[in-house]
Amino acid sequence: MSEQLAGGKLLLDTPAEAVVRIRISNPERRNALDHEILDTLAETLPRLDHGIETRCVLITGAPPAFSAGYDLTAIPRETFERDAEALVAHPFHDAMEALAAHPWPTVAAINGHCLGGGLELAITCDLRICARSALLGMPPAKLGLVYSHTGLRKFLDTLGLARTKELFLTGRNFDAERAERLGLVHEVVDDEGFEAAAVELAAGIAANAPLSMRGNKRAIEVLNSNPTLSEQQENALIALRESCFSSADLREGVEAFAEKRKPRWQGR
Repeated sequence: MSEQLAGGKLLLDTPAEAVVRIRISNPERRNALDHEILDTLAETLPRLDHGIETRCVLITGAPPAFSAGYDLTAIPRETFERDAEALVAHPFHDAMEALAAHPWPTVAAINGHCLGGGLELAITCDLRICARSALLGMPPAKLGLVYSHTGLRKFLDTLGLARTKELFLTGRNFDAERAERLGLVHEVVDDEGFEAAAVELAAGIAANAPLSMRGNKRAIEVLNSNPTLSEQQENALIALRESCFSSADLREGVEAFAEKRKPRWQGR
């Protein structure tokens, strides 16, 4: 499967079984996230679970960048004050919500510079693999921008208070090794072979038990968003866990492990 969306600024393909790759391809603007790209992401992500075999979504950029964030220079100067918030916040929020709500694991393959809104896109994904030459940073302090509270919450959840302050108040860019130490990325890979390594990671995830991946991702998100569970939420999580014991996949997983063979998942 290969598809061009957003006027060719988003490319979809399937580099491995049940892996859907979304590549941001706006190289003239360093893969900036414009209105068309964001709206298309918001529309496309929900349909990946309907009609396209998907067990992992891999998001990357056309070389040499992952994304330089939202291109504020694209907003006309004469209407900037009126249009900036509407053009940036709302389509960006919808795209990030669609990504966060995706039921399958999502992986950001940070192949190059990853800045501003591009970095928020990356940390909205479940996992992040990063090329060694990439630089990651948040430039609002250099632009006079107060970042959205929803975006800041993601960084606080990912990095903690001290590192979030460092990221946003200094405006510095971090190399891949420092980003890994901070917790911005999970794994750093040499540039040579990076794309293959990212596909290998996504393919390995997609080969795992479907019920387990969806169920564990859902449970983690509920627990992370709700320090104190309501009775309804706790009962739902208990029911979710109990459902796996009657599943064909759990029996298959146990048998495949005992027989030292690759499991044949049914998703039920």
